[in-house]
Amino acid sequence: MSSTTQIPASRTFLSTLWYEANGIQKAAAVIGIALVLMALMAQVIAPFDPQQQSLLSRLRPPLGFERYKDGFWLGTDELGRDVLSRSIYGLQLTLGLALAGACIGLLIGGTLGLFAGLRRGWLEDVIMAAVDLQIAVPFTLLALLILALLGSTLPVMVCVLGIAGWEQYARIVRAEVRKITELPFIEAARASGGGLRYIAFKHVLPNIVSPLVVQFTLSLSNIVILESTLSFLGLGVQPPTATLGSMVGYGRDYMPTSPWMVAVPATLIILITFSVQILGDWLRDRADVRLRAR
Repeated sequence: MSSTTQIPASRTFLSTLWYEANGIQKAAAVIGIALVLMALMAQVIAPFDPQQQSLLSRLRPPLGFERYKDGFWLGTDELGRDVLSRSIYGLQLTLGLALAGACIGLLIGGTLGLFAGLRRGWLEDVIMAAVDLQIAVPFTLLALLILALLGSTLPVMVCVLGIAGWEQYARIVRAEVRKITELPFIEAARASGGGLRYIAFKHVLPNIVSPLVVQFTLSLSNIVILESTLSFLGLGVQPPTATLGSMVGYGRDYMPTSPWMVAVPATLIILITFSVQILGDWLRDRADVRLRAR
């Protein structure tokens, strides 16, 4: 009887991922996990209410500078609100909006791409024409138009972010479905009497999960940038609710005298996009058999 202890498969997989990652990828993973935990625990770790004002404490610098006020480690804004607390809550809302938008884009684009790849004919032509139209029109301008007409409410903002990038999912899914449906096991499933729905859910979807996961991670950072851009222009989530982009937008007028108002949320935006992009590339390399075979 062997005395060797069997390591759980899940632990082996995670350990293998960590072992194969380079230093930058490991740093991105640590930063990403830290940001997610910070967002999830915002109500616990934020030292102050993000809306709490103290005009006597306005524009106080961070720790280590003259006029620093105890407790406000990263300084205060023009209304005396704690920049650290607002950044933590802004991180929570920014990540929440990005996740919701990416999920909506995945649902819309994945569904349309699946129909385009399986149905073919006029339906495929219509869907791909919509994809080409979406690519041809700069989405930032379209988003500005929608928000200007419908208002910058949270539901409208989620919908706008949701339709950003759906065409990427549609193109990827359509291309993958068309390749998969030409394989012999799909022909065997059709010959055995399998219907379109059975083939789609039983054989096609399980084989396109990897590229969808990679595209999902990559689109997250794009949506974070889009949300930050819209909030910077004043068309995102309206005050007093804070997002990272809106904090940068409202702090730009105070940059010459109070640069920490912009530096803190801008740093978080950079860290989000850095970690997500690096992890997305990492997942792509892991999922692409041709890249791993080199």
